[in-house]
Amino acid sequence: MRLYCYWQCSRGEQAPPGVRQTVIQPALPKDVLHEQRLARYVTALRNEKPDRIPIRPFVAEFAAKYAGYTCQEVTHDYEKAFDAVRRCALDFDWDAVVGNMVYVWTGLTEAIGLRYYAIPGVHVPADVGFQYREPPVEQAYMRADEYDALIADPTAFLYSVWLPRVARDVAAPGTPATYRSHLSFVKGGMAMQKYFAALGEQAYRLRVECGTVGAIAGILKAPFDILADKLRGYIGLTRDMVSQPARVRAACEALLPHLLHIAASSADPERRVPIGFWMHRGCVPFVTPAQFDSHYWPTLRPIIEELWGRGHQTLFYAEGDWSYHLDRFAELPERSIVYHVDRGNIALVHRKLGHRFCLSGGIPNYVLAAGTPAEVRACCKQIIDTVARDGGYIMDASAIIQNDAQVENIRALTEFTREYGGYSTGSSGTPATANTSSTPAAHGVPPRPRADVCIPWSQKRCELPELPTASEDFVRRVWEDVDALGHTYIWHCLLSF
Repeated sequence: MRLYCYWQCSRGEQAPPGVRQTVIQPALPKDVLHEQRLARYVTALRNEKPDRIPIRPFVAEFAAKYAGYTCQEVTHDYEKAFDAVRRCALDFDWDAVVGNMVYVWTGLTEAIGLRYYAIPGVHVPADVGFQYREPPVEQAYMRADEYDALIADPTAFLYSVWLPRVARDVAAPGTPATYRSHLSFVKGGMAMQKYFAALGEQAYRLRVECGTVGAIAGILKAPFDILADKLRGYIGLTRDMVSQPARVRAACEALLPHLLHIAASSADPERRVPIGFWMHRGCVPFVTPAQFDSHYWPTLRPIIEELWGRGHQTLFYAEGDWSYHLDRFAELPERSIVYHVDRGNIALVHRKLGHRFCLSGGIPNYVLAAGTPAEVRACCKQIIDTVARDGGYIMDASAIIQNDAQVENIRALTEFTREYGGYSTGSSGTPATANTSSTPAAHGVPPRPRADVCIPWSQKRCELPELPTASEDFVRRVWEDVDALGHTYIWHCLLSF
């Protein structure tokens, strides 16, 4: 057997006589690399064929493990979480990531005093991810007889009823105000502003230091899921669907414009990357097919279609198995969503939805945790050969990647996809333009008053003296802009934290 020595050289440099030569391509500047990756990612998102399959792992506590941090460190100190993500982005050379998939910053949740988190290193071991603690049904954060109050004014209900129950320090209306109650609002609001500003800085650093694309922007949850997650709890909502289904439907309709507003206001202003939509308790067997059709879908579909009418895709992060509802999802406008496969049969999803929407995921997390690199490569190959052969696919695990995933398995997923996932006829230069092809949907949200209001201007105006018309318009604009910050705070408490 003849052994060859390879001479690695830059362009223009000659190898010694008799030695084989490989050329080291000069590293691309990060801004050029970012634009290439963005074009690749957006092309796939639009259900088209890029130059190769984009790699976009939703790494959460795995990033901590890789960077040498505990779950406690990345949950309680977002700068360490950001650092862990940047290290992964650089070392694995991924196309897109979420700036902080752990997301919950317990410095903020403790500033507010939220009861429903078990914090690593405080309530659970330091190497266990944070946990959500749902209260007993008798102690649900919204009672069965409070639907009318929620429906009448969802924002006022969250401030007056929900927040005092979920936050240890917030005094309920009618009880004595306390020093700690006042502090919870000041610290909570300032902490939220600080954290969101830091997320913006993280997106910038991922772009300029790593050449990596921010995978999603914005947040959305379905009205029905909000009731099940944070208000009535799953058991309480299940009972309500039997005893008072009309009020449940009315509550979902009342929540709808507020959830739409938060999704749209936090979305990518350039309309390139999708809004993250986290799907929880609206699928069979959590609900019956009839309940999905009567409550979940009619109060979600208008949000998705309205967002698409404004040019925003929505990432359906379908946690669990939503296979029963694929025909309903196929009713949505073409390319309006990206569908992420968790426990569902990805071949079935491809058959039902692949001609209309980009797909992502499908690599089982248990294989990443307990399998071998060879098994990971086999899973990737199967999906690439069957689901991704015509484009419109993004490589990712089935669910958010936590610290049970093995580093060598994540590396196998990355390297195999990069080596095997190229398209000979794909586009490598598709411009990463905004989505401008959508049109308002027939099932859009009916006209409603502004959703981002705490105290309406009509009420505030009564408290002011007479004003000249020009001055009143100016004062009204400033009032509404500042008043909307109160709406943003409480709805992000509900949705994001």
